[in-house]
Parts: sequence; structure tokens; C-alpha cells
Amino acid sequence: MRELRLVDRRSRERYSVQRLGEFVARCRKRGIAVTPQRLAVIRALLASENHPSPHEICAAVRRTHPHVSLATVHRILEQFCEVGEARKVTVLHDFARYDGNVEPHHHVLCVRCRRVHDIEIPEVDKLLEGRTSLGQFALLRCSVEIDALCRRCQLAEKRMHAPPLPPQQSETPR
Repeated sequence: MRELRLVDRRSRERYSVQRLGEFVARCRKRGIAVTPQRLAVIRALLASENHPSPHEICAAVRRTHPHVSLATVHRILEQFCEVGEARKVTVLHDFARYDGNVEPHHHVLCVRCRRVHDIEIPEVDKLLEGRTSLGQFALLRCSVEIDALCRRCQLAEKRMHAPPLPPQQSETPR
């Protein structure tokens, strides 16, 4: 059994470079105009490590295109989802976030800070391999979401619950 593997920065960067390199050709093939705004949105999406919200993508895009509106970013993201260039990751009871990784993978969600990280789970992928339906449902894709506490939040929780340090004693005797 292969071990679960969080997608690391190096893998994500290789994937992003490959996707960006193919992006223009895929857009042209689908009849989508390759505009500076669309390029900026896909770059911001692929550069993010944390499945950004439209607001976060808009802030990143505005660094190079200050007049791009949030509505434009929303429209581009939705169009990317429709044509398979992005994936909407809507965490239960949360706002929509977007993922530039459209290859099969799963997500680990920190329940405290809401960070989302990609994870590969080969056993889950094999579970539905070769199936086209599940009862009356036609299978489209499978994505598992795992609720967890990230390392940063674990450390913060330990600090909050740590016993107070004893008062320091003076070095000069009384």
C-alpha cells in the first residue's frame, strides 16, 4: 500500500509550469481569447499554495493589473471551471475557493485556519477505478476532504493550553 502524500511545493511548481505552458494552446483550441486578465488569473491561481478565494486571486491580479474588478475575476474563474482549467473547491459551510490542479487529487482542510492542502490517496482513487456509476448516479469525479489541524494550529493550541511558566526568582538574596 502506497503511503498518503501531501503534494509538496516542488511538485506543485512543476505542475504549474507545465499547465501554464499549455494554457494558451488549450484556450485557443476551445475558442477562448487569451487576454492579459485571463493569463493573470491563471498565474495567480497556479502560484497559490492555498486554494485561494476570488478575493485573494483578485488581490494578486491587481498587483499587475490594478483595474481588474472582482466581478471580472469571478467570471474568469467560473469560465475556467466550465472548461476544465480550474476546479471549484467549496468547503462545507464556507465560501468558494479555487484549485488550479485539475488532476485527480484530494484535500486536507485545517478546521481552524481553513487552509486547504492537496493530498494524493491512491487507495481512494483505486476504489472507484473503472466504475461509471454508483447506483442511480453517473460518476464524474471523486474528491475526499479530510478535516484536520495543521501543524501551525496544533502548535498554537499547545501554547494556549500550556501551563504558565513559574515566576522567575531574583538572583540577589533577600
